[in-house]
Amino acid sequence: MIIQIKSEDYMRAFGESLGKLLYGGEFIELIGDVGAGKTTFVKGLAVGLGVDEQVQSPSFTINRVYNGRDNIILSHYDFYRLENAGIIENELEEVIKDAKTVVVVEWPGAVKKALPTDRLSISINAQTENSRELTINSGGTISDRLVECIGLL
Repeated sequence: MIIQIKSEDYMRAFGESLGKLLYGGEFIELIGDVGAGKTTFVKGLAVGLGVDEQVQSPSFTINRVYNGRDNIILSHYDFYRLENAGIIENELEEVIKDAKTVVVVEWPGAVKKALPTDRLSISINAQTENSRELTINSGGTISDRLVECIGLL
């Protein structure tokens, strides 16, 4: 599935719409260059999950955790600075098993072995300074449901 995003506000709105569809146990992989809009998407996703805190990029901390509605946890990882995740990969494997946690990973290359098959993969490609093209793929029952719902947005 391909979606055209025309602005930063639209990227946030798309993330928020998707966040409202989540109930925990989902895994989202974000692929895109620096400045593509990955964290902007997560900011919207957090709003849709009912997160009250301001979402910040985890580029330097690797992981940020936020509490959302209905006891859902948003666990946002950014592996940009890592070539090998080491022990963090073990942490990620544990977090993925939590049915109340939504896991979002930016720059997933360092943890490829830990990525679940059932994941929503969103590739973000800059078209212009403000517009983006999202290529969305799914890999299992949970992510297939999300793609179907996205098609209805």
